Amino acid sequence: MSILFKKLSECQITDIITAWNRGFEGYFVKLEMSAELFFARLVNEGLSMNLSIVAFDGDKPVAIVLNGVRLIDGKKTAWNGGTGVASEYRGKGVSKLLMEETLRIYAEEGVEVATLEAIKENERAIRLYQRYGYEIVDSLVHLNGSEEFESVLAASIWVKSIRPEQLATLSFYKENVPWQCQWQSVRNGEAQIFYGTGNDPLGYCLFKRIWNEHGKVEKVVIYQLELFSEVNSELLKIIFASICGGAEKTVNFMTVNASISSPIIAYLMSHGFNKMTEQVQMVKFL
Repeated sequence: MSILFKKLSECQITDIITAWNRGFEGYFVKLEMSAELFFARLVNEGLSMNLSIVAFDGDKPVAIVLNGVRLIDGKKTAWNGGTGVASEYRGKGVSKLLMEETLRIYAEEGVEVATLEAIKENERAIRLYQRYGYEIVDSLVHLNGSEEFESVLAASIWVKSIRPEQLATLSFYKENVPWQCQWQSVRNGEAQIFYGTGNDPLGYCLFKRIWNEHGKVEKVVIYQLELFSEVNSELLKIIFASICGGAEKTVNFMTVNASISSPIIAYLMSHGFNKMTEQVQMVKFL
């Protein structure tokens, strides 16, 4: 076995997709993708063709790492958006070579903070990342639940709709959140700010509505929901009614990579929302 690394920008599309799909065969969640879906994800999440790599054994693509870099809280921050190794190459040291090459790229790029998420049950991967200096800093959950909300807002609360990129201009916007929950990864989504009396901000939400063929909202994906006061049922009902557009029908809601320590998550789980996936968030300071 002789492993050679190439940047995605140096690879044939077929080799990239083969490396991804073979690398995630038998994974905890289904991640198989077509070329169209793969490159849409690459663009939407700001992943780099020049910083991401495919590992070859001869002319055979056998592993892949996707990487992106952003400035977060003033620090050059990298995200590992997926590390996959073909099943017959697992346990043969390929993962270690991928990590070493990835960290070399980070050092070359002047990365200060490296981040990633790993499925909680993927203990082998977590141990590997820890061996290379990553530490677990949080537990993240995807929740799923259905609710029906009335389209009535309380007189004491008003809502301002803005573009996701406008969140970055707000002093209360939380910039340092998991990569996929940052506004840069949700450019085709929506954002709302919630104000109380005296124009005091009560919180904000970054989300995306999924519409069916009849023009009705079927699902709302929540990437960030931050409240600046105690979580209460009335406020959450108003927020959920607002972000689903006041649809007077049952709407499915999903949270993405929300901290399990969030009181909002605790509230939703106590009100029937189900945990779909749990991940650990890991960070390494370079």
